[in-house]
Amino acid sequence: MSIVTERPRTTEAVVAPVAAPPRRRVSPERVAAGLTLVALLIASVVALRSVDIDPARMLQSWSNAERFFGRVGAIEFPPLGELLQLTALTLGLVICGTLLAAVLSVPVAVLAASNTSPGPVWRAAARFVTVLARAVPDVVLAMVFVLLFSLGTLPGILAIGLHSVGMISKLFADAIEQIDEGPRTAVRAAGGTRLQQFTAGVLPQVLPSWVATVLHRNDINLRGSVILGYVGVVGLGMEMSFAFKSLDYGLGLGYAVVIFVLCVVMEIVSSSVRAVMLGTAPTGRGLGDRVVRRATRRRGAATSAAPAPEAVGRASTTATSADDATRASGTPAPATSADDATRASGAPAPATVATKLRRPWDRARVRTTTWAAVAAAVVVASIVVCDIAWSELVTVWSGVPAVAVQFWPPSFGSYEMSTMVDAMGETVAIALAATLLTLVASIVIGSLAARNVAPSRGVRGGMRLLLVGIRGVPEVILAIVLIVVTGLGTQAGTLALALGGVGLLGKLLADSFEEVSSGPERALAATGATRLQVYAGATLPQGTRALIGHTFYMLDTNIRAATLLGIVGAGGVGYYLLNASQGSNYGTVTAIVLMILVTVLAVEGLAMWMRRVFR
Repeated sequence: MSIVTERPRTTEAVVAPVAAPPRRRVSPERVAAGLTLVALLIASVVALRSVDIDPARMLQSWSNAERFFGRVGAIEFPPLGELLQLTALTLGLVICGTLLAAVLSVPVAVLAASNTSPGPVWRAAARFVTVLARAVPDVVLAMVFVLLFSLGTLPGILAIGLHSVGMISKLFADAIEQIDEGPRTAVRAAGGTRLQQFTAGVLPQVLPSWVATVLHRNDINLRGSVILGYVGVVGLGMEMSFAFKSLDYGLGLGYAVVIFVLCVVMEIVSSSVRAVMLGTAPTGRGLGDRVVRRATRRRGAATSAAPAPEAVGRASTTATSADDATRASGTPAPATSADDATRASGAPAPATVATKLRRPWDRARVRTTTWAAVAAAVVVASIVVCDIAWSELVTVWSGVPAVAVQFWPPSFGSYEMSTMVDAMGETVAIALAATLLTLVASIVIGSLAARNVAPSRGVRGGMRLLLVGIRGVPEVILAIVLIVVTGLGTQAGTLALALGGVGLLGKLLADSFEEVSSGPERALAATGATRLQVYAGATLPQGTRALIGHTFYMLDTNIRAATLLGIVGAGGVGYYLLNASQGSNYGTVTAIVLMILVTVLAVEGLAMWMRRVFR
């Protein structure tokens, strides 16, 4: 007999459909920002085609470079005494100008920061001052001051100082807005004045950032001092311009080599000063920071043979335990010092609270004080070397109206308006094309220079060394060399800006890629993703915001730099700016400066909007 079991019927459960997760709504402003980026990319491609960079033609024109270097022969240097004097004069001029900018930037930054400004009107006015100072080229400021003060160091110091206020005050204000409001609120609650709130609650927090900003700007000003020599500012730049104009190319390249070495040495010195003044080893990846960190590690290894603090602590603990045992046995401890004798007699200790609170003169304090004295001596020496005619700062005001009349009203003079607009468009095209080339090269080089992307330490070190070498060569020197190869025109200016920009943008991108969160990278690597997949899926998406911000900063910089490179024949509106200044057509100079100002303000506003949208 077989028993047949019937399979139980299962009631089918009604499964409700799973709703898809809601899609994130894209705001119209974000769509507009994306379309603007696409439009800028298309405009950059069109600009690159208009510049007409032809590698084949450049290779064919390499014979120009061969003839040039054949005429140059050996690189020549001026007599040692003259070279040292010019070097000291250039360094003194740059240091004095940077310090002037640092002092002037403090009140501007306080007014521009949202948490310290008295009101929105003051903040808007201070922000406009920062943009205006960055927009007006230092070459134009040098032209004006040369007319007021004649030749010398004072025009260069004032031009560097006033132009640097734009960048330094902006970074100062950004640092103030990021402080912890607790200390300042405590000082205000205790009845402190606005000045006391700043000196006790704000300044100690922002001082490290300010020191780093000033030192970074000093490096930029040293590179920029080269172009000032073309408008009458004394120093290595002027002598180099004289050498190239007189076709003494060997001597001109000798000055260029000296300037390059100075730029590299200045970066190392800046890193050392940051390490001493801030009390911490520099964290950057540049040549200067690397040298200082390596020296710090060696010094630390040399002192590692000294007794460890734990051993000293154990010895002290042992001695203290012995003293405690002696006191417990009732036997009086021998008086080994005046303090011990005083305690044994029951008299109060002579040390006061003020004595205990006084900072001891330990090795760290002695070292910091010594370097501070050296820094003060360098500043004093810079002022002495520049031989500033202080009386001219008082008497110059009588000549201001006569000079102002020459610059106003703005006029294009003998040039047609269409010609100047086309020249300004050519400058913008150079900046766009150079930024595109810089961006493509910097993504590759900057990625390989990042620790979390590079396939090996050797590749990363080689890319970092390449970035340092590029940053050490001023763009104007690159433009002069490229003009020899390609001839006058926009091609040389575009390539000079593109090559020079790789040193800065590549470093910024490498640092940004190294600072991304490592969690997504580890997650992709755990799934078996290749290094390229990890980079494309985790590293690059996280660094996109920084990539956009750095690219707009590069575009802003290239617009101003393209104007200056036109002075040496690299195309654009700078050519007309130089002709107008040499022909004393200062109304045309004003008109060109206003065109540059409007363009820079437009780029600045666009960059601020992009940063806000993609934040």
